[in-house]
Amino acid sequence: MASWNSIPLEISYEIVGWIAFASWSISFYPQLILNFRRKSVVGLNFDFVMLNLTKHSSYMIYNVCLYFSPVIQKQYFDTYGDKEMIPVAANDVAFSIHAVVMTAVTLFQIFIYERGPQKVSRLAIGIVVVVWAFAAICFFIALPTHSWLWLISIFNSIQVFMTCVKYIPQAKMNFTRKSTVGWSIGNILLDFTGGLANYLQMVIQSIDQNSWKNFYGNIGKTLLSLISIFFDILFMFQHYVLYPEKKASKSLETGEESNEPLIDSSHEHV
Repeated sequence: MASWNSIPLEISYEIVGWIAFASWSISFYPQLILNFRRKSVVGLNFDFVMLNLTKHSSYMIYNVCLYFSPVIQKQYFDTYGDKEMIPVAANDVAFSIHAVVMTAVTLFQIFIYERGPQKVSRLAIGIVVVVWAFAAICFFIALPTHSWLWLISIFNSIQVFMTCVKYIPQAKMNFTRKSTVGWSIGNILLDFTGGLANYLQMVIQSIDQNSWKNFYGNIGKTLLSLISIFFDILFMFQHYVLYPEKKASKSLETGEESNEPLIDSSHEHV
């Protein structure tokens, strides 16, 4: 296993990593606090929470397994070379575990607080069921040959896919409503900071090792950062340029508020 060549770069790597962890982790709390104060989850889309839980669970499985399992680490070195470093840092593990817990707490709030007529759409349930069924099939394919690195790479791919799924409907809903009211810009700014820091962390590691293999050795982390940054820029453009708060408020006052779910579905789960 490779070691750091530069102490300053190693320190920078750790600092930037924990900045990403802090930014992404703090972004969960405004919604939790708001739900607690109101004793209501009206306005929070249940599809988003369901998809987000699957996304973070998949990412946690990948990070925890690669960071702690010597068997999987050996398979990684056999694939990418023993001079490479494991592309998962302690902050990645901490963030993914924290994200699963916070998303589960949000889901628990949905069950105990006033939620109005909203239900989880059949489309969202279908996506979650198909994703976990696919993961189960991959597990049994990997089992005979102990292809654990391949298996956790599947979970890494799942979290990238779920990241795309969870962002696109929100962007569409903002466009349809011509408003970003109810979608916290503070969350977006923190998410943007976390995405930049996460990507910068990988750049620092690559510069130190004079190798860019960690970008495709952990393609999920790379795509996670880039997808997050892309959608965060889109959301900031919607919030500050297309649908400024004053303009959005006028639209809502005239009754143009939309109750469109996060994911379009003509069928609701009963």
